[in-house]
Amino acid sequence: MRHPATLLALVCAVLAVLAPASAHASHAQTMTFEATSDLKDPATRDQSFNEVAALGVHSMRVVLYWHDVAPQPDSRIKPKFDETSPSSYDWNGYDAVIDGIKQRGWSLLLTISGPVPRWATNGARDTLTRPSPSEFGKFVRAVAEHYGSKVDTWSIWNEPNQPQFLLPQYSPSHKPLSPGIYRNLYLAAQRGLRDAGLTGAHVLLGETSPRGTGKVVPPLTFLRGALCLDDHYKRIATQGCTKLQAAGYAHHAYTTGQGPAFKPKEPNDVTIGVLPRLTSALSRAAKAGAINGDLPLYLTEFGIESTPDPIRGVSLQRQSEYRAISERIAYENPRVVAFSQYLLRDAKALTGVPAFEKYSDFQTGLLTAAGKVKPSYDGFRLPLSVRRKAAKRVSLWGLVRPAGATTTATIEIRGKTGPWHALKTLRTDARGYFVASGALVADRQWRLAWRSPDGVIYRGTPTRAYAG
Repeated sequence: MRHPATLLALVCAVLAVLAPASAHASHAQTMTFEATSDLKDPATRDQSFNEVAALGVHSMRVVLYWHDVAPQPDSRIKPKFDETSPSSYDWNGYDAVIDGIKQRGWSLLLTISGPVPRWATNGARDTLTRPSPSEFGKFVRAVAEHYGSKVDTWSIWNEPNQPQFLLPQYSPSHKPLSPGIYRNLYLAAQRGLRDAGLTGAHVLLGETSPRGTGKVVPPLTFLRGALCLDDHYKRIATQGCTKLQAAGYAHHAYTTGQGPAFKPKEPNDVTIGVLPRLTSALSRAAKAGAINGDLPLYLTEFGIESTPDPIRGVSLQRQSEYRAISERIAYENPRVVAFSQYLLRDAKALTGVPAFEKYSDFQTGLLTAAGKVKPSYDGFRLPLSVRRKAAKRVSLWGLVRPAGATTTATIEIRGKTGPWHALKTLRTDARGYFVASGALVADRQWRLAWRSPDGVIYRGTPTRAYAG
């Protein structure tokens, strides 16, 4: 056992070198939470709202699927109804969720997306193939008239570069087709919002998924196609390809089990570890006159997959660490104005499928499917990232998320095992963030502690220094 005097000397030495950094990121980054399945269930709705509030989040994302609310959505023949009237649609699956969000004074990001009614597609063969822009515009008008000012930010289509949301992605000769289809849907949505009187609506472009395959169009390929740009970001002279107006670009920067440091070899992929690819592409698109300036980046869906998923899942401890590192990466990118957490509770295991598909739905929650708290729950409330920045030095970044204002937080440390010790109490900025530097010590563990105004002491998940 280390002698108490020696331990005291060690702590004092570290206190001398742990100092606040001189500058923070130059922007505010909001956090948006998505827990629609928990919120749609009346049995779990109030508890889920309370859980999210306790974590310090006051912004929610809801994906509204056209197919879910349309009349006779599986019919090949379009029913007779007023497509622009809110009374023609069944909003029951969404009203309680959206009303609950607004009753709490929270902000709402509403993504309007496919799948769509079968009768609204080209050929009426399925609910994904070439949705009618005209019909979509009328639907968006109805959505806007029904929810109106309750929506703070609108986003058009969830992952339009994915075949489970939009078809076709490619032609038989493998030419990307979904970007052009999406462009027409986006323009139709803007017309629908204007027709509903929302001339100043805050509308996001994109909502792209992070990686391409033989069936999924890579996000940067999709971006260029939707903006009528060639591979060198030069305008393609095509009729109707005018500048697109948007309030920002939305993207889902998921990574792999390798964590946020993963850098995909495909240059048109964008995971959290290569965000500059996307911001650079947006700047080049703005320079080409394809969009209205250097758009801010909204990371509207994100999470780290954990066990029990045997293929994509990392350990529960690693999930918390990777999530904090990812949030820091986003915070340090000045173009990112919003980050997100996808799922409060893990998706339930699938039944009647092969074992390797049992957990194919997302395991990105802060709670297990059974409701047990995962380490990432505490880590989300008090995220802490410790990055090696030079020989024997670390850079610490953290957030007291529930505070929402200037507060104090304590850095606690311990070795590989043994008791925890308070190292330093730091003062956050007006949004609860802090940045500091300190000494790198082998096998050291770090965590963040915070005393709430009502006297409850919360502690984040232990973490270790990682290579930046």
